[in-house]
Amino acid sequence: MLLLVLAVGLIVYHVYKSIKPPPPIPLPENVSEICPRVKLNDGRYLAYRELGFPKDKAKNKIIIIHGYGSSKLVDLKITQEMIEEFEIYFLLFDRAGYGESDAHPSRTIKTDTYDIEELADKLQIGPKFHVLGMSLGAYPVYGCLKYIPHRLSGATLVVPLLNFWWSHMPENLLSAALKKLPIQNQWTFRVAHYLPWLLYWWLTQKWFSPFSPNPRETMTERDIELADKHTKHSYIKESALRQGEYVSTQRDIIASFENWEFDPTELLNPFSDGNEGSVHMWCALEDKQILREALLYICDKLPWIKLHQVPEAGHLIIHEKQHFDDIIKTACS
Repeated sequence: MLLLVLAVGLIVYHVYKSIKPPPPIPLPENVSEICPRVKLNDGRYLAYRELGFPKDKAKNKIIIIHGYGSSKLVDLKITQEMIEEFEIYFLLFDRAGYGESDAHPSRTIKTDTYDIEELADKLQIGPKFHVLGMSLGAYPVYGCLKYIPHRLSGATLVVPLLNFWWSHMPENLLSAALKKLPIQNQWTFRVAHYLPWLLYWWLTQKWFSPFSPNPRETMTERDIELADKHTKHSYIKESALRQGEYVSTQRDIIASFENWEFDPTELLNPFSDGNEGSVHMWCALEDKQILREALLYICDKLPWIKLHQVPEAGHLIIHEKQHFDDIIKTACS
């Protein structure tokens, strides 16, 4: 009987160890000497990077929100010519748990949104700013449109993620969007939605791959070329994930696919009362990850979002210089 109890205890302990996420890997004590950081009201620090015009003189102030597995070091085609022509101040930052930004113990779309607002206030960039998010990193843009619309001078969503459990979009459309992805990815996102406490185990077990191992199932040939270019500097990815994958990429997946307090089709136009500003959504017509029809549905329900459909472009559209130029010019117009 004693052996049975011990065996059960060992099994329970092993299961607990396998599903319990690890704490963040500690940052170096001199991290604030490595890069600038600001202390938030809850005691956490956010790391950031500023580019372009001085913020007190800039005509356009754009906060760029990096995507999945990236950071404030995301390699975008920002040129001095672009900065000077449109008088742009760019603010890039590590979202909570990425790079040198402290992790949030229960990160959500709402906490990410208020991190952006507090960062802007701590850096005194002004009462209004434009937010630009790409791919999975576009979900905080939806949060800004919902929770802090009064702070926005504009918003841009570039190939934005779709939460397959939004409550006010047609189920058949969201089902088609999910089925566009490889079966491994589909099940990973289902686990994140229905069993988020199991996601760490799901992504770290060795029995099967939680994502498709074939990049051509989710990327075009051009996407693969761009991905190779932008991952050749391994230190960028290592820096982004230096605190561990659970507090960065895995928390991203949970925040993206958990139940939100709102559906994008319920958003109100933040510029309906004569306030200057606009919202733009960019759809790449060769995108293998985002269902075009779902983005069309959102823009049909919210006609104040200006949809830009780009032919012969894939999911990594923002890393193409010409397309990035177009995105920024449109945001500044």
